[in-house]
Amino acid sequence: MFQTAISRYLETHKHPSLTLKAVLFDMDGVLYNSMPYHAESWHKIMEERGLHLSKEEAYLHEGRTGSGTINIVCQRQFGRNATEKEIKEIYKAKTEVFNSYPLALPMEGATDVLTKVKRDGLFPMIVTGSGQASLLGRLNKNFPGVFKPELMVTAFDVKYGKPNPEPYLMALNKGNLKANEAIVVENAPLGVQAAAAAGIFTVAVNTGPLDDNILLDAGANVLFPSMQALCDSWENLLKEFSEA
Repeated sequence: MFQTAISRYLETHKHPSLTLKAVLFDMDGVLYNSMPYHAESWHKIMEERGLHLSKEEAYLHEGRTGSGTINIVCQRQFGRNATEKEIKEIYKAKTEVFNSYPLALPMEGATDVLTKVKRDGLFPMIVTGSGQASLLGRLNKNFPGVFKPELMVTAFDVKYGKPNPEPYLMALNKGNLKANEAIVVENAPLGVQAAAAAGIFTVAVNTGPLDDNILLDAGANVLFPSMQALCDSWENLLKEFSEA
């Protein structure tokens, strides 16, 4: 089922095989069902300031820095970048609205995927553009003993956010990994672009409202409609990695 995608990846990147050691997980929209809150808070705060960012468009910017998202909208409407003061005020207000919502629940299937990853002798890593302490602080509570702090890449670690490959290249460095020794699990187009640019086999999970083709066109090697679907196909996917 996945043989064509794996063969195409190996041929494109000139790797003899995929020797899987680690799985690099995005957080929002992959491990936590938090993206609806992010989309709603971006939409609400932008509209209050006369800026137009739909909830669906917010999913297209997932993984981008807050200032980057704000500047795109300001350029579109006003033909200029936002001032530092505007960026600070808008992002602060957006964060306050996000934190006012109930805590996002783990994504259905996420715990089971992580259990299988650990069972199969692979180590999981977090690569997120998030700097939301309310989520970062919950990882060990919801997924106890799964993630090691030294094997996490967050918004606090990087200079360039997704779609720049820096976050995933940094993860490879932290994990002492080559690109063909890991796979990425992402739900966002910018995250998929970043992982693909880093040369890593990328599994997309479409947990939001975007068309599948947006994720595939961004560079996803394979796509699942949910984390549960990835969980259900995990053994088959791993088998084909080992046989490639």
